[in-house]
Amino acid sequence: MPQLNRRGAFALLAGITALSTASMASAARKPAVPEPSEVRPLWPSDPPGSQGVTAQETVTERSDGKGPRDRAVTHTRTPTLSLFRPRKPNGAAVILMPGGGYERVVMDKEGFETAQWLADRGYTCFVLLYRLPGDGWGAGPDAPLQDAQRALRLVRSWAPGLKFQPNRIAIMGFSAGGHVAASLTTRFEAEVYDRVDAADDLSARPDLSALIYPVITMTAGLTHAGSRKQLLGAAPPFETVQAYSPEAGVGGRTPPVFLVHAADDKAVPVENSLMMFAALKAKAIPAELHVFEEGGHGFGLRSIAGKPVAAWPGLFETYAKKKGI
Repeated sequence: MPQLNRRGAFALLAGITALSTASMASAARKPAVPEPSEVRPLWPSDPPGSQGVTAQETVTERSDGKGPRDRAVTHTRTPTLSLFRPRKPNGAAVILMPGGGYERVVMDKEGFETAQWLADRGYTCFVLLYRLPGDGWGAGPDAPLQDAQRALRLVRSWAPGLKFQPNRIAIMGFSAGGHVAASLTTRFEAEVYDRVDAADDLSARPDLSALIYPVITMTAGLTHAGSRKQLLGAAPPFETVQAYSPEAGVGGRTPPVFLVHAADDKAVPVENSLMMFAALKAKAIPAELHVFEEGGHGFGLRSIAGKPVAAWPGLFETYAKKKGI
């Protein structure tokens, strides 16, 4: 099974090892952030449609040096899955898709920390570093979906070796990563890339989808404007807006969905989750929605202490178990 070492092509871990001595000393004083045990490449060579891509992958440390690490990856060139192994596997897996407005992928706050929390509860976890649609990939707005489909198929192929069942795989997306997850939830059968290997013969349908303060609709006035611009450009036609609005794509084979949002979210309006929930109920798809009065946007696990929204991780775990995940 191919994997990247810590001095390989994966820019996130390369960025860690390339830090100066002073930066490392500063990082050592920060509260610890979980790190993956292994990083696996998504594609055996260059990702599909890479011919016109010139931007260089970059890792930026956004913390102030006092709090936990907050790394964001821009211009993803090498999509990967970062693996978190549980001490006592419960037979299920979760693929996490962090947010970042389709301009970056926020790895620590919405990826690694949540993955470790879930791994501590028995889930084999993978954090997806996906490509961004504004970087010139041949598939344009479908580049993140290519990575999401490939990730689900690869994870399903790895099930025997990692001690989880191939029919117990959930996905969890945050913010713009929620749009990636919602797109996979509704477009898992879309043919967006050519077969690479035997893993691509497997289904890309998740068994459960968790959407945390997700970007859903691309409708102006309701969407996150920055995500829409990065994904579809400044003035997309109505047909394109509909095609990339997952609430319009819910169908009979859409898997169960768990949604969380804060009513006071000023970045991604709560209407995104409300619209998705309504679309799911209209098609009789099992779904559970939790709207909290307070929480804002981007809370993840890091900004929930002492707030009602702190209940969301446990609510997800309960729902996942109810659905056999």
